[in-house]
Amino acid sequence: MFDPALLTTFLAVAETRSFTAAGLRLGISQPTVSQHVGRLEKAAGRTLVVRDTRDVRLTDNGDAMAGFARTILAAHAAAESWFSGSAMRGRLRFGAADDLAITQLPRILRHFRQLHPDVDLELTVNQSGPLRRRLASGHLDLIFVKQTAGESDEGRRVAGDTMVWIGQEKLQVEPGRPVPLIAYQAPSLSRQLAIGALEASGRTWRITCNTRDVNGVLAAVRAGMGVAVFPFSLIPTDLVKVSDRFSLPALGDVDYVLVANPAAPREPVEALTSAIMSRGVRRAV
Repeated sequence: MFDPALLTTFLAVAETRSFTAAGLRLGISQPTVSQHVGRLEKAAGRTLVVRDTRDVRLTDNGDAMAGFARTILAAHAAAESWFSGSAMRGRLRFGAADDLAITQLPRILRHFRQLHPDVDLELTVNQSGPLRRRLASGHLDLIFVKQTAGESDEGRRVAGDTMVWIGQEKLQVEPGRPVPLIAYQAPSLSRQLAIGALEASGRTWRITCNTRDVNGVLAAVRAGMGVAVFPFSLIPTDLVKVSDRFSLPALGDVDYVLVANPAAPREPVEALTSAIMSRGVRRAV
């Protein structure tokens, strides 16, 4: 039997890649985190974590344990809810900006469904603007979207990020030529930021690809069709920041926020909000 308390601590380390951050998340000291991980390694008879002064990595056994930990903790929580008579039920209509789908969000949603199997979770993936309109019209209960930093006090801020220009490693943009721009179809926050910044700096531009979703943006960038605007922390490992290389203008910061419909069922909205707030925004690996 693996102690759920040790599994909880180990999973926090696995998700944050930091003993200190795991301790802050759980409200325990860093030495306690180390002790918990050590006890779990002893119980498993395997090395689960390798760390040095700069990095914390999971071993292959650590990756396996992380998967088992999620399953064990989800089953533990479901059993506890069942026998306490407090199992959460109902429907939750959740909307997420499509670029957030390449973060840890899918894993968070999978864990949420394991913890609350009686909640019917409906997911809508779109751009931030349409999601806000669907929330306002009562078609969604909770949305996870981007907005210009400091734009509004509405919702709960999960994290901040900087928008940058990205491109394929070998991409070339000739000086004096229009900037080849890959953009979402209007209306779009990243499209607005890109065109506004280029025009304010006196740079000419041309749209080389119009797309509806993040997969289209990334496919066009990988094909070398031009540059795109993307959150810095979410840049895929096979693409690079090219802002300085091509002397492109700064784009500013954004906030990731959760906005709830006041008429939505409170309990499932708060449960999913807490799940996302506790894990933040990090690129999926």
